[in-house]
Amino acid sequence: MCATNSNSYLNVILISVLTRPQSSDGELDLSMPTSPIEQLPPHRSMARRGGVAAESWDPENIPEAEKVAHPKTEEQKKSLLESVRQILLFRCLDEDDRLDVVDAMFERRVQPDEDVITYGEPGDNFYIIESGTYDVYVKIKDQLTKVTQYIDKGSFGELALMYNTPRAATIRAVTEGVLWAMTRETFRSIVLSKAFKKRKLYERLLDSVDLLQALSSYERISLADALYTKVLEKGDPVFLQGDVGSEMYFIESGSVVVRMETDGDPPETVELCSLGQYKYFGELALLTKKPRAASVYTLERTRLAVLEVDSFERIVGPCQTILEHKVKEYADRREQLTLHRIL
Repeated sequence: MCATNSNSYLNVILISVLTRPQSSDGELDLSMPTSPIEQLPPHRSMARRGGVAAESWDPENIPEAEKVAHPKTEEQKKSLLESVRQILLFRCLDEDDRLDVVDAMFERRVQPDEDVITYGEPGDNFYIIESGTYDVYVKIKDQLTKVTQYIDKGSFGELALMYNTPRAATIRAVTEGVLWAMTRETFRSIVLSKAFKKRKLYERLLDSVDLLQALSSYERISLADALYTKVLEKGDPVFLQGDVGSEMYFIESGSVVVRMETDGDPPETVELCSLGQYKYFGELALLTKKPRAASVYTLERTRLAVLEVDSFERIVGPCQTILEHKVKEYADRREQLTLHRIL
């Protein structure tokens, strides 16, 4: 892969960072772990430093870092995992990868007036706050000016880890505090490399689905961004007959079986089919708004890519005609099963 393509992917991640929710008064919403300093527009003094430039690297071929696990209590692991789940940059990772992120983070204790990161210096670590109060300063008209504050939660430092650029702010501890840090190398190996590979997997997955051939390339990319991974163990139900349908599923790996309980006295459970890698299911309930017409169970440990109804309706709308044919095919199949039982 050429450097241009990998740099483009870095830009995709950066856009995600810069589009995090803000509160109604225009200030950054600190109820979620965020990086307010890296949402601020560049000032002239920053521009003179050369702006933001991505390094040339190939996320497909970057070697995976050796797994490390720094000591933590179970309570700390639980708290960090919850923080990682809330941080937009880690949204594309599955739970196993998020656990790797938590294991790789090491503790840093800070004292009042200690600078955690310093404006203009090279980026070294990404941080999640466990405790403490921290003031954020950026350079405005050649003066470091306080712009916001973290109190006992938040994260910062990801921009300098993705790009070869100095720190955009100074973050200073107001009180004693505890931070959890991850190195640049680990950040790239776990977060950027795996996020890139996950995105490519979703694109390949969507390309294999006949249902989505009516979508444009841009729409398929949007769909890939909307998917998230769910892992189920052997025998787990994905959904049950009669459930309200709110999601569509694509099989990343593993397999499932589709079963339907027919009308009758007594009712009979009929196995409709089994589905393997790159197949999809659950789309009919999303279109018809009716309860699930069948139950789906995993036949082995299965990874599913999940598309929620809101994203489905926004992106898959052009496929409605194809979906309507699927509804008719399914209705015909159910009628055949009923006739077979009568005969």
